[in-house]
Amino acid sequence: MKKFISSGSLLIIIAASLWALDGIIRRSLFTLPSITIVFYEHLFGAIILLPYLFWSFKREKLTKKEFFLLLFIAGFSGVLGTLWFTTALLKVNFISFSVVYLIQKLQPIFAITTARIVLKEKITKSYIKWAVIALVAAYFVTFKNGVVNLSTGTGTIVAALYALGAAFAWGSSTAFSKLALQKKPSMYVTGWRFLLTSILGFAMVFILGQSKSLSAPTLSQFARFLLIAVSTGMVAIVIYYKGLKKVQANVSTILELVYPLLAVFIDATLYKSFLAPSQYLAGGILLFAIYQISQIQIHELQNKTDQGKRKR
Repeated sequence: MKKFISSGSLLIIIAASLWALDGIIRRSLFTLPSITIVFYEHLFGAIILLPYLFWSFKREKLTKKEFFLLLFIAGFSGVLGTLWFTTALLKVNFISFSVVYLIQKLQPIFAITTARIVLKEKITKSYIKWAVIALVAAYFVTFKNGVVNLSTGTGTIVAALYALGAAFAWGSSTAFSKLALQKKPSMYVTGWRFLLTSILGFAMVFILGQSKSLSAPTLSQFARFLLIAVSTGMVAIVIYYKGLKKVQANVSTILELVYPLLAVFIDATLYKSFLAPSQYLAGGILLFAIYQISQIQIHELQNKTDQGKRKR
C-alpha cells in the first residue's frame, strides 16, 4: 500500500496548523511590549518542561559544542525571531496579517540556503520545481490577486521589515535545529531552547528598558500565556522538532507553508475577510505541491531503507 504522507511530514504539518492559530491567541496581548510577551510565553513553556529536563540531565550529557548550538538557537530563533515577529504583529495591531505573512514567503529561502551550507543537504531538480511552485502559490494565497496591501497605516512597512528579520532568524535556525536534533531527543532540545530563551528574554527585558512591564500582565493575559505554551508555543515546537528529526530541513520549510494557508482561511472565517477566487485556486495548488514534496521525502526514506537492506 502506497504511503500517502510520511510521519515526519505529518508532524510538521500539524505544528504549522497550530501556528496558524497564533495570531488569534496573541490578540489580547497587544498592550504588552514585544519582549515581555516573548519572555513570558517561553517562561511558561520552560516551567512545564523543567521536570523533564531534570529527569534527563544525567542521562543526556550536553557537550560544550551542543550547549552553544542550543544557545544560538535560543538567542537567534527563540528571542530575536519571536521578538521581531511579535513586533511586526503589534505594528499592525494584529489586524493586517497579509504583510506580516511575508515572513512565510521568504523563510524557505533562508532555510534552504542554510541547510545546504550547514547540513550539506542535496537539492534535487524535482524538489526545486515543487518548492518554487509552492512558494509562488503561497504568495497568491496570502495576497489577494497578488497585490500586497500597504495601505493599512504607517506601521505596515516597518512591520514588513520586522517580518523579514523574523524570516531570516527562523529560516536559518531550521538547519541548526536539525543539527541539534541529530544526537538529542526532540523533547530535550525543546526544553533547553525554552529554558535558555527564557533566561535571554529576561535579560533583554532589562536591556530594552521594559522591566516595569514584568508586572503589567493581567490574570487573563497570564492565562493566555499558558494557553500559548500548551498549543501554539511549546507544544507546537515539540511536535515540530519530532517531525524535523525525520525529514530534511529543506523539505520541512516548504511543508510549513501550510501555516499561512490555514491562517488566511481562519482570517476569512473569523473576521469575514473573504478570499478571492485566485486565493482558493492558489490554495489548492499549494496543497498539491506540499503533497508532492512529501512524496519526495517518502521516496528518499525508502531508498535509504533499501540501501540498508542491501548492505546486510
